[in-house]
Amino acid sequence: MNSIMETDVVIVGGGPVGLSAAMDLDSRGITSVVIESRQYLEAPNVKCNHVASRTMERFRQFGVADAVRAAGLPADYPQDIAFRTTMAGIEFGRIPIPSAAGRRADPVGPDAQWATPEPPHRVNQKFLEPILMAHTASLPLVTLLNETRYVDVEPDERGVSVRIADRDGTERTVRGKFLIGADGGRSVIRKKIGSSFHGDPVLQRVQSTCIRAPHLYAEMKGERAWAYYTFNPRRNGHVYAIDGVETFLVHNYLAAEEGEGDGVDRDAAIRTILGVDDSFDYDVLSTEDWVARRLVADSFRQGRIFIAGDAAHLWVPYAGFGMNAGIADVLNLTWTLGAYLDGWGDEGILDTYEAERLPITDQVSRFAMGHQRKIAQGEVPTEIEDASAAGEAARARLGRLAYDLNVQQFAAAGLNFGYSYSRSPIIEYDAESAPDYTMGTYIPSTVPGCRAPHFWLADDVSLYDMLGRGYTILSLGDASELGGLLDAAAVAGMPLTVVDVDPSRVPETYRHRFVIVRDDQHVAWRGDQAPGDPNALIDRLRGRIPLSASTVPANEVGAAVGETT
Repeated sequence: MNSIMETDVVIVGGGPVGLSAAMDLDSRGITSVVIESRQYLEAPNVKCNHVASRTMERFRQFGVADAVRAAGLPADYPQDIAFRTTMAGIEFGRIPIPSAAGRRADPVGPDAQWATPEPPHRVNQKFLEPILMAHTASLPLVTLLNETRYVDVEPDERGVSVRIADRDGTERTVRGKFLIGADGGRSVIRKKIGSSFHGDPVLQRVQSTCIRAPHLYAEMKGERAWAYYTFNPRRNGHVYAIDGVETFLVHNYLAAEEGEGDGVDRDAAIRTILGVDDSFDYDVLSTEDWVARRLVADSFRQGRIFIAGDAAHLWVPYAGFGMNAGIADVLNLTWTLGAYLDGWGDEGILDTYEAERLPITDQVSRFAMGHQRKIAQGEVPTEIEDASAAGEAARARLGRLAYDLNVQQFAAAGLNFGYSYSRSPIIEYDAESAPDYTMGTYIPSTVPGCRAPHFWLADDVSLYDMLGRGYTILSLGDASELGGLLDAAAVAGMPLTVVDVDPSRVPETYRHRFVIVRDDQHVAWRGDQAPGDPNALIDRLRGRIPLSASTVPANEVGAAVGETT
């Protein structure tokens, strides 16, 4: 007998994207069922070694940031990126990134002074995902169905009927109001809604091998690092420390003439990257070869079905921005789903997700592709390993180039904080355009659509800690002027929290007396006085007013620059 479960949102895929969606929905009083084929707490293969600052900020809201920061490498292990001829060879450059313990002391590095309550953290997904899954399973409004397979979905005007199968093949149905497909790059949900990938299907091929090498550190000189980029005329690679003890992930980047790598000796390539001979012992734990791509789906939604994460986009996984962009996707979606299901968001608010995230996804994919091409085009000097003046000069030159290029991805302030939503139906734009940004740089701004610049309201109290569900108005002036706006919000049932702000604590980027911030940290409106038509503004924020040309800012896509070639 095919039994039926009832829920608000069905989530297909229990990776970081799907679990983040469930956590956020639970915090909004929305029920969800997560469909995941793997066993409970089963760790994935090693992948994605970086949790971005924006993601950590949201994990802070969910109450898991401290657990995530305590996971992975030992607390005092440096999260630096080192440039070497081989792992056991000569170091010729380094990007300093604080250890987890160093973040709490006197951090030094290109991301050490970012305006954020939660700096980034290096932790492999094999450690991250079980933390998120255990937390999600503990939430009262989430049903986590492990060892369960998605079969099919039948949408209608009022919701979705999702057929699933247990481990023994027994089928049942989950009835939900919406479905989120977070089911990876081979997404069956993407295919179900008729969405297709477009872009660059092959940029580079990579042999990826996870190894256990307990004696590797003994072969190396100098300080340890989280990541090692190795350059020599024979083979270039990237190596990541997984546990800081004996486990490493080795990426062997294949040359164009090596094709799909069938003729490449994996063991010989690993030894060349490590800089060890045949007498060195290591064990292969897993292999997962992959192709660097730039692919973006042409649609993120059909009716009540949405896709997010790798289901919606695939690109070169530099700096972990595949997973982190996926989490940004789905949390953009879940806050609007929460508004709609709570009754105060109009149906038009559901158009926000694709209108906001698809352009940003395209921008980030081009950043990643541009970065990959610059790395692939670099030539390694033949004298790089020589113990000579020419070798030393070559290492110094390549060290500077490697630092300048890679600090952009490993301290990606622009990708974290610089993007803005420029064609959103629920943002009230003004005459000012959002500043341009690059992968590594941005200008903090309160232009509507931008991330509200962070500041501390009090010791250990972040601005983001005080954002209410829905919308928050930051008052740098006399809040008594806001009575009409608050009344209009109350009549519409729209949550609008007032936070009085001490002007002495506010960065100079806050040039207006009132700023409305969404609970996903983006600015929705600003002004020096209460709006003349408060009902119209509330209608805009609720998604009742369609986007028109007159409401789009002058600089339509506030502008990712300098990384697309």
